[in-house]
Amino acid sequence: MELDVRICERARLARDPRFDGLFFIGVHSTGIFCRPICPAPAPKPKNIVYYPTAAAAAAAGLRPCRRCRPETAPGSPAWNGTSAIVSRALLMLRREACNDVGLAALADRLGVGSRHLRRLFQRHVGASPKALITTQRVLFAKKLLNETDLPISQIAFASGFGSIRRFNAAFQKLVQRTPSAFRRPQKGAHTGGDAMTRCRLTLPYRPPFDWRRMLSFFQTRAIPGVEWVADDVYRRTVEFGTSRGTIAVTRAAAGDALLLETRLTGSQDLMTLVERVRRMFDLDANMGAIHAVLAADPTLAAAIERHPGLRLPGAWDPFETAVRAVVGQQVSVKGARTLIGRIVARTGEALAVHGIPHLTHLFPSPPALRSAALTAIGMPARRVATVAALARAVADGTVSLKVQSDLDTFVAALTRIPGIGDWTAHYVAMRALAEPDAFPAADLGILRALTRGAQRPTAKQARAMAERWRPWRAYAAIYLWHA
Repeated sequence: MELDVRICERARLARDPRFDGLFFIGVHSTGIFCRPICPAPAPKPKNIVYYPTAAAAAAAGLRPCRRCRPETAPGSPAWNGTSAIVSRALLMLRREACNDVGLAALADRLGVGSRHLRRLFQRHVGASPKALITTQRVLFAKKLLNETDLPISQIAFASGFGSIRRFNAAFQKLVQRTPSAFRRPQKGAHTGGDAMTRCRLTLPYRPPFDWRRMLSFFQTRAIPGVEWVADDVYRRTVEFGTSRGTIAVTRAAAGDALLLETRLTGSQDLMTLVERVRRMFDLDANMGAIHAVLAADPTLAAAIERHPGLRLPGAWDPFETAVRAVVGQQVSVKGARTLIGRIVARTGEALAVHGIPHLTHLFPSPPALRSAALTAIGMPARRVATVAALARAVADGTVSLKVQSDLDTFVAALTRIPGIGDWTAHYVAMRALAEPDAFPAADLGILRALTRGAQRPTAKQARAMAERWRPWRAYAAIYLWHA
């Protein structure tokens, strides 16, 4: 990725938090790399090289700074306006950080050749996909060593390494210290008497971030039994990999960060969980770049001035969001919440959560819903059939709710299911797949916001108006909803 040295230099000297994680500062006189907000004395410009990612700095032989801790920086945005292919690849890799995704498999999912993908990564990321994943895993392990007292063996597997030997070798190579020599005693995580592993981790973001409106969005749509929002905290039940339990997310008392607390039956998938939560609250968005495009349109400029930092509310589980979108067709948000609560009560697995009586179930899996008897919950028979068809398609692999090679491919696949139209497909792409350019043009709220005088635009007209908001149409939709 081409970095503008003048912008990087200004951001570094100002220690501007809006650029945190967007680039890293390599100091070749000391052999370390830092965040733009590093509090250490500014190095001489002649000793500095700017890198687009931590992986690029690591590939140059630099080690992470122990003072500013690059592992605590917000993630580099997957959608950074450089290469659509690389952007999607980054999103895939981050979502599957604990899995060994080979270059050939990654290229195949993206519909390109592996050699071409490797060249694109070197150009835009400064490192290969394998080096990117390894650096990401080591930095996450470094974060766990700093912020928790999990055993080192657990940290190795929680960070996506298949063996302790591989973990030790990778950590030593990047940090130039062994994990045990690096560790500082912490009290952020422990295994309680109920054998549940508990962690408390900070999740940083780049300002601005409108936490109040993000939390309000989730509160209005919270699924009874699965989610609970109260006292400025979002809570929910979770199941992923071999782990299950609960998470709680709130705003950190100080700094630009959220605080994540987990209570799980295991820690081996912790890195995947953190990535899911980061995506759910859209913590890696580059709001500066998004605002620069959207605020050029008078339709959105006033809304951005009133509400800077509106993020794209994501989803814990893509299937859950897809079902929620189908259930919400042609009913109010409150009505959809009632219906989805009945579905959970009938088909979700019960999960007792000590101290939180509002959390009672896990959301049902695709196999549990594909043949569930839902005719008595008060939902039209055609919509019940659509939910069942969606569950069958996801369960048998006909439809993938993973990041696709392009938005149109995903929309075409999902709309082949009877009862799912363009609005539902784009809504699911927005929230479940983190597609920043998805745009549910037929949404009534969007059409109302775009109305001038007595003439409400059609979905086709709204889609044409949204062309000037690319590649951030999903963020435009959020601002229109708030308008």
